[in-house]
Amino acid sequence: MAEHPHAALVRKGYEAFQRGDMDTLRGMMTGDCTHHVPGSHPLSGDYKGVDSVIELYGKLSSETGESFRAELRNVFVDGRGHAVSVHRFTADRGDKHIDENGGIVFRIVGDKISDLDECVEDIDKANDFWS
Repeated sequence: MAEHPHAALVRKGYEAFQRGDMDTLRGMMTGDCTHHVPGSHPLSGDYKGVDSVIELYGKLSSETGESFRAELRNVFVDGRGHAVSVHRFTADRGDKHIDENGGIVFRIVGDKISDLDECVEDIDKANDFWS
């Protein structure tokens, strides 16, 4: 059985992210795409517009000395424009290390990602890591 196109889109995005391929990611998002980062740390908030989202991804890399990794574990779809990813993310930042589960709720319009709502396993741990 073939993978649903929305699941394939999410997988392609994770693969591009891991390679640092921002051009591919940019092409997968709508111009007004928004990525919502939970928490109360300097990187939390709403990144509106594809340029702002790509800038966020650059910050994830630069703030962690390029150690940030997100290993995709699974993707679930509803066939109506939503996909949910489950991943494990790891990173080092100064003397801090994080190794946590997380996920993203994607909204997909046509064949492009229009919204990403990020969720984390332990919001206090994430806040501490990024602060």
